[in-house]
Amino acid sequence: QVPVVESGGGLVQPGGSLRLACAASRITFSRYNMGWYRQDPGKQRELVATITSGGITQYIDSVKGRFTISRDNAKNTVYLQMNSLKPEDTAVYYCNGDLGPLLIDYEHWGQGTQVTVSS
Repeated sequence: QVPVVESGGGLVQPGGSLRLACAASRITFSRYNMGWYRQDPGKQRELVATITSGGITQYIDSVKGRFTISRDNAKNTVYLQMNSLKPEDTAVYYCNGDLGPLLIDYEHWGQGTQVTVSS
């Protein structure tokens, strides 16, 4: 788990795009595997996209081809470019990091950023 601040969410129409940013602090960012998560009220948090310290990316099937995770180690920031957004992408999006494999449950989370996809 990593101290982070997420930003970039908002209200967008179906088919639209958003770019989320997650700024980390007080860590050697380049050593951490980073991930974007999302949680809808009443549902379990899910790990949407990950990027390793070496830049290898993975995605859940529902966002493949639409979302792109990237990182800028000089800025201690990880991004999530979200294109072709669908109503089912609506959730609060969080990021977190780990020196090992990313987990679903951590004690500490940032405030998250709300993404709402609606016409």
